[in-house]
Amino acid sequence: MIIKSIKLFLQNVCKNRVLTNTILETNRDFNIIFIQEPPWSTIHTIPNSFNKEGDKVVSAPNHLNWITFSRSTSDENDYPRIISYINICLVNLHFSLYKNIFNHRDIYCFSFFNNRNTLFLLNVYSDAHQSTLKYLKDTEVDIWNILVITGNFNIRDSNWNSLYPFNS
Repeated sequence: MIIKSIKLFLQNVCKNRVLTNTILETNRDFNIIFIQEPPWSTIHTIPNSFNKEGDKVVSAPNHLNWITFSRSTSDENDYPRIISYINICLVNLHFSLYKNIFNHRDIYCFSFFNNRNTLFLLNVYSDAHQSTLKYLKDTEVDIWNILVITGNFNIRDSNWNSLYPFNS
C-alpha cells in the first residue's frame, strides 16, 4: 500500500469521553487522530492471588474503525496525556510505537512504511510546566525522516505571546 497524503486530526478533548467517541465516530475520512488529554477510566478489574479485589484495567475509548496506540502504565498519576488512533484501513503500513527514541509519557513517536521508506510521526503534549519541552531540550535525537510533529506545546513565553508577561 502506498499513500500520497495523510489526513491528520488533532484535538484536545479535556478528558471528555463523549467528545472522544464523537470524534472517532464522525472523522472516518481522516487517517490518523491524535487526542490530547484523553479520558482514562477503569473498564474492569482482574482478581489475582495477591489482590482479591483485583488490579484495575484502565483504558481510553476504543472504536472498531481505529487502532489505538497508547502507553501502558500502572501508576494513576502517570497516565499518558496523549493517545493516537490509526484508521484501520492503514493497517498494511505497519505502524509501530517507538519508546526507545523518546521515552516520555507525553511524546508518541510512530513509524510506518510507505513505498519502502520508514517515516515517523510525533504527537507531543506539554503541560503548563512545559515538562515535555524541557525533556526535548535535553534529549538529542537525530531523525531525518519525521513527516510531521503535532501537539499542544503550552508555551508561556513573551516571544510566542506578547500578552504573556515574561520569558520562561
